[in-house]
Amino acid sequence: MNKNRSMKKIGLFLGLTLILSGIFYYLILQANSMQANGGLFTLGLMWCPGISAMITQLIFEKSLRGLGWRLKVAWKQNLIAIILPVIYAGVAYGIIWLSGLGGFPNPETVDLIRTSLNLGNASPLTVILVYFIFTITLGLVISVLSAAGEEIGWRGLFVPELYKATGNFTKTALISGAVWALWHMPLLLFSDYNTAGAPRWFALICFFLMVMAISIPFAWQRLKSGSMWPAILLHAAHNIFVQQFFTPLTIPNRLTPYLIDEFGIGLVITIGLVGYYFWRKRGELPAAE
Repeated sequence: MNKNRSMKKIGLFLGLTLILSGIFYYLILQANSMQANGGLFTLGLMWCPGISAMITQLIFEKSLRGLGWRLKVAWKQNLIAIILPVIYAGVAYGIIWLSGLGGFPNPETVDLIRTSLNLGNASPLTVILVYFIFTITLGLVISVLSAAGEEIGWRGLFVPELYKATGNFTKTALISGAVWALWHMPLLLFSDYNTAGAPRWFALICFFLMVMAISIPFAWQRLKSGSMWPAILLHAAHNIFVQQFFTPLTIPNRLTPYLIDEFGIGLVITIGLVGYYFWRKRGELPAAE
């Protein structure tokens, strides 16, 4: 009975997500830009899973409880979630910079940051340090506003219900990861999501593998803590550091598009190692209900 109920909840959630997302897919693809209308269409798309999850929870449970709203109980996982993207992205980009496969720092980005933050004649190192502090504070808070929309759905409802239905962590992580990756595919195939410049076929493969790997720590954190906040913070930190910090500060060359961002092999490797680490810790998770 519990498995059947979970499958019904999952079916409704995914159906609602597909219907609502279709509206924003259309708006984004018509404009051929994820930044159309000031990025509001993309923000709307990111909130489709969250809205769908809340509707599903209200229909089945008559309440929004059970999605993992608790913040205090997950303080350790929350801290890990913020730091984790700095580590796996820092290792990947550090190797790329030190090996000469990509330069650092990008002078155009440094000048833009210096002007935006009114840093005068500050040295590049000072500019980068100030920008890092800005990114991990105000930047992270802003990123949470969009990441929460996805995570209320994918990890707030989908992962726990999938865990109840399958009773298996590996299946839960991989199935949720595959669905999450496929949800992004219209943007990768038909919009300007891939800004790094890698060939579309290569970007699709790397993005899919990266999402599958990162879904393991996402699912582990959600099930271990009983809260969706570690997933929200991990998602927000990943987006802000990869897309707004490490990638813009990299000087590209002809090989760089194959290595950096969410569409290169660099993060596939480092996040793959992180995913393996958390998969090895699956025995620490509570049993499925």
